[in-house]
Amino acid sequence: MTTTAPPGLTADRVSRTAGGRLILDGVSITPPPGATVGLLGPNGSGKSTLLRLLSGVLAPTSGVVTLDGRTLGEVGRRAVARRVAVVEQQTDTQVELSVREVVRLGRVPHRRAWSAPSAEDDAAVRTALDRTALTDRADQSWHTLSGGERQRVQIARALAQDPRELLLDEPTNHLDIQHQLELLNLVATLPVTTVIALHDLNLAAMYCDEVVVLRQGRAVAGGVPADVITEDLIADVYGVRAAVTRDDGGGRPHVRFLGTVPRGRGGSGQPGAWVTGAGAPEPG
Repeated sequence: MTTTAPPGLTADRVSRTAGGRLILDGVSITPPPGATVGLLGPNGSGKSTLLRLLSGVLAPTSGVVTLDGRTLGEVGRRAVARRVAVVEQQTDTQVELSVREVVRLGRVPHRRAWSAPSAEDDAAVRTALDRTALTDRADQSWHTLSGGERQRVQIARALAQDPRELLLDEPTNHLDIQHQLELLNLVATLPVTTVIALHDLNLAAMYCDEVVVLRQGRAVAGGVPADVITEDLIADVYGVRAAVTRDDGGGRPHVRFLGTVPRGRGGSGQPGAWVTGAGAPEPG
């Protein structure tokens, strides 16, 4: 019997050990094409490690990450870089660069060494600047931008790669509320498959099509926010009492935090249909 590997970027039972400690434990994730998938969980739960495995920056200790059914090793670093774009939490440089020059860095995987930018490169940079509403800032110095503007430039750089998958590691950290909403509005409307690590449950509920919850390196729940972000799960995973209400428009949950849960008490999250982890049942 022949099985067809799922399209796109997929992690199958990946684990990662570092310094003798298990960081990620048998996690599988298959983001739906074109969806925005949020990675949730407390600090140290494995969100950043999972993103690094998906990008190929780290190799899994066990399990496999595939792109259209081929392992990242088979695809090759350069080809992966053309296809999968990454936006880290914070990026800085001491080099004096304009916004346009930073965005142009996204074209590096598409160019031969020492070659001049092509017409295709220039067009990709213009499109990325336009999508992120940065055209009028193209010649401005990177160092004069606010934190929110810098994050937008990093997304433009990622888009200049012309990716089909976009990975973001807590891009709203250190941003004020306005810039958080502007950034996630942008991300949610991009024509790519997005996996984004977030701390804020309400932002995840507002902008993510699916969420995966990690705890101590294991995936404990996955699915649409309305099914996953529950009072029991928040108590179990975060140790916090919360009241969860539903948005009248689309049924998306809204979380109001009430206090901490006494140790040893709480609910339990149920794994979703397309995410598995150690200790979670296999999907049917």
